[in-house]
Amino acid sequence: MPEPRDIHRLGTLVLSAAMAVLGIAIIVVTLANGGGPFALGILLGVLFTAAGAGRLYFTWRGGGG
Repeated sequence: MPEPRDIHRLGTLVLSAAMAVLGIAIIVVTLANGGGPFALGILLGVLFTAAGAGRLYFTWRGGGG
């Protein structure tokens, strides 16, 4: 049976990847609907992607507690 720490780590990896993918999807949809570089969808998409990628990086690397 997996340890609770391993389950938590896997859950964090999955949700972080989903967050990054969601950010990319927000950017694509905003651009497809004619949004410019400073549209709210672009800014939110970049933030979601950065947050998800950052969490993935630190979780994969083993840092952050």
